[in-house]
Amino acid sequence: MHRETWIFGYGSLIWRPAFRFEQMVPGYITGWARRFWQGSTDHRGVPGAPGRVVTLIPSPGARCWGMAYRVAGAELDGVLRALDHREKGGYARHDVPLHLADGEAARAEITARSAIVYLATPDNPDYLGAAPLPEIAAQVLASHGPSGSNVEYVLQLADALMAMGAHDEHVTELAALVGHRAPRPVDPTTTVGP
Repeated sequence: MHRETWIFGYGSLIWRPAFRFEQMVPGYITGWARRFWQGSTDHRGVPGAPGRVVTLIPSPGARCWGMAYRVAGAELDGVLRALDHREKGGYARHDVPLHLADGEAARAEITARSAIVYLATPDNPDYLGAAPLPEIAAQVLASHGPSGSNVEYVLQLADALMAMGAHDEHVTELAALVGHRAPRPVDPTTTVGP
């Protein structure tokens, strides 16, 4: 029996994985909270004017919802090379226990699951750390990079979490501050959850 390989996305990987996968299932990890504490100089900002994107911080008892992707063994090396490049701005791979929301997947032959997750820790040069939410919002509003505006990133993440039925107070409050005052219609071709 081969080991299942899952990748857990909690930021842009939720709505734009951009890699081949066999299965996509909403899921969560515990003990981690999503925060806009990582600087982005290669996607949602530029050197000297970084945007703010999410990373995970240890938070006992917290549950962070996202999207889990099962990757075929034959595809894994290529997928990880592409993700290592995409997440090169301060992120590193970690293994975390994964909980899937899908009942069918939960009854699969292998019950103990772990997932690869990319997270940025305070020791990377692009780490910005905590700040009052209004300051984070001001930075988001002023930032734009090769992958688009930082506002778009915040709003897409808020919409993706809403479509999954997952609540994240930090994301919701930041989205409200940058202009996400009411739920936007979700495009059914990009819906990420059940």
